[in-house]
Amino acid sequence: MAFREIESRTVLLKHKKIDSWFLSRYGMNLYRGCPHNCAYCDGRAEKYGVEGEFGKDAAAKVNAIAILKKELDPRRRRKPFNGGYFMIGGGVGDSYQPMEERYMLTRGALSLMHRFNHPVHILTKSRLVERDIEIIKKINGRKGGVVSFSFSTLDDELGSIFEPGASLPSERLASIKKFKGEGVPCGIFLLPVIPFITDDMGHIKAVIDAAEDVGADFVIFGGMTLKEGRQKSYFYKELERYYPDLIPEYEKIYQGDRWGNATSEYYGRIENRFQDALRGSGIPPRMPLRLFKDIVNMNDRVCVMLEHMDYLMRAAGKMSSYGKAAYQISKLQAPIERMEDLTSIDNVGARTAAIIEEIIETGTSNYYERLMGPT
Repeated sequence: MAFREIESRTVLLKHKKIDSWFLSRYGMNLYRGCPHNCAYCDGRAEKYGVEGEFGKDAAAKVNAIAILKKELDPRRRRKPFNGGYFMIGGGVGDSYQPMEERYMLTRGALSLMHRFNHPVHILTKSRLVERDIEIIKKINGRKGGVVSFSFSTLDDELGSIFEPGASLPSERLASIKKFKGEGVPCGIFLLPVIPFITDDMGHIKAVIDAAEDVGADFVIFGGMTLKEGRQKSYFYKELERYYPDLIPEYEKIYQGDRWGNATSEYYGRIENRFQDALRGSGIPPRMPLRLFKDIVNMNDRVCVMLEHMDYLMRAAGKMSSYGKAAYQISKLQAPIERMEDLTSIDNVGARTAAIIEEIIETGTSNYYERLMGPT
């Protein structure tokens, strides 16, 4: 492995709208590249411009904490930050990769989040996050904190093949149990499941059962993307090594989509398996309202809840315009609770307006709660 030190002009990345998976508007990549070397990692794709050999070469932004301190300092800002979690962990480098033991950039970022009183959502594949459990507990107690772990499988043998540098799946589950024992909310991102290897009902149901056992607060599911170029070439090398007979099956579902998506038929098939596995579990498939209701403004609360509803309805095979309504609401400049006619918003009809009014008045929606199930 080759580690480099680089400097960055900025650290915080601002999203155009709140993310309804992570409930964040701001994220950060403290490292570029990742020795976890997950075979399917999207960060390997050329579009992200990570230098060197992905999976072996990585760089630490050694000035990140000094820059982040300036970016977080309210005296330097014209406008306050929008609500939502600050996301620590990105697609081009796990914030708890091995370099963190030396540079402690994530630790430094958490200290700043606590100092400036911001909520935090962490996504990782590493048990190293346990090192920072005390400061994460403090952040959670003051403003809110969530620790999430991503999985493609619970099988340690498969994990060692496809995620060779990451903590084993069994170790990640143990970390969730530890954080939950300390009162810190935890999520599972079951993504990506690996086509024809970890996307069957047995593997998916095992994750749902394990999530219940360790007390996870939610499980978010997703399929694998495979972009033409470095990502696809590297993954195919691993397939040729371990599962060569599956390559023709991959060619059927990955047909050169510019975003690396598989066919909609394939994604629909595995989504149905996930919904079947969830049934009766009581595990919500999105972050539950109780974990974000106090850290977002009303516009973002409505936007997120409508996007959750859109996903849940489509997963059930129903038509939905809630996602389109959420997008229009995300562009509003004025507080939605001050609007006299909600149907004046594009894609907001009478039914959607009634749901929004209920959210404004009560903080939630009966229909939303029915769709989400027990939380």
